[in-house]
Amino acid sequence: MEFTAQQIADLLNGQIEGDPTVKITKLAKIEEGVEGAISFLANPKYTQYIYSTKASLVIVNKDLVLNAPVSATLVRVDSAERAFAKLLEMYNQVKLNKSGISKHAFISESAIIGDNIYLGEFAVIGENSKIGNNVKIYPQVYIGENVIIGDNTTLFAGVKIYSETQIGKDCIIHSGTVIGSDGFRFNPQNDNQKIPQIGNVIIADNVEIGANCAIDRATLGSTILHKGVKFDNLIHIAHNVEVGENTYIAAQCVIAGSTKIGKNCMLSGQVGIIGHLSIADNTMISAQSGISKNNLKKGEILMGSPAFEVGKYRKAYIHFRNLDAIVKRIDKLENEKKMRNF
Repeated sequence: MEFTAQQIADLLNGQIEGDPTVKITKLAKIEEGVEGAISFLANPKYTQYIYSTKASLVIVNKDLVLNAPVSATLVRVDSAERAFAKLLEMYNQVKLNKSGISKHAFISESAIIGDNIYLGEFAVIGENSKIGNNVKIYPQVYIGENVIIGDNTTLFAGVKIYSETQIGKDCIIHSGTVIGSDGFRFNPQNDNQKIPQIGNVIIADNVEIGANCAIDRATLGSTILHKGVKFDNLIHIAHNVEVGENTYIAAQCVIAGSTKIGKNCMLSGQVGIIGHLSIADNTMISAQSGISKNNLKKGEILMGSPAFEVGKYRKAYIHFRNLDAIVKRIDKLENEKKMRNF
């Protein structure tokens, strides 16, 4: 893709300074700029690079004051950060704008396929599945029987969707993720006999799931991710879990069976939550915390394992770090008391 500086300035409603005909073919950080690249300057910490960057075009704020000449052409906008984000979004849309059905893909005769879909090599769509319009299914994706996928959803290479799963509109599921695999249920009182998992997974609109996540189907009923949920990579969601709207979960979190996470929650990396709990709306959980009881108070910040309110945790941690000195002081006082009594 190639654009001129003037085309980019027009797109961003910006004011150009320098050569409007310079050609742009790539994106780069300002400190790593090369000829033909476009970058941006928003953080004052990086201002020094505006004078040395080799980028051909730099997006800057309108109020930026220059103290020396610059070689790059500039585009001045109200917010350089927002403008560059807009460019990144457009670039990504063009880059991922695939279409057509590979002759090496398999579509069941009973499947229903929408308009303008992309279906890559060795992708499989199972019996009675329904695929919406403008869906992108990358190579080696497996979609089982009776699956429903809404419009404008993207499944990247190697995603596996088990039977009965329902996925909404405008979702993104990254490579290696498995949705609808069996929940971990065995009966130790009956020779560890496996308990059949006959539920499904329901994913609402505008959900993004990172790479190599595992989302188990319900034993009965549904495992549910509500609208706007965002997952990082390497997350495990067990059977019958429900995650509320617009909740964000970072990498390596594990949520055990039948736990209910509220709306607008944020879980940092490596959080573990045991089963059958309820977590209130707007809860924030610090990294590596272990949740072992219900949290029904909205808006709390939890930390530690077992986790509790962050302010109390930090105070307790001060004492914990001084525990050895405190024990020595107590031992000394007890010995002095014994000597006095002796």
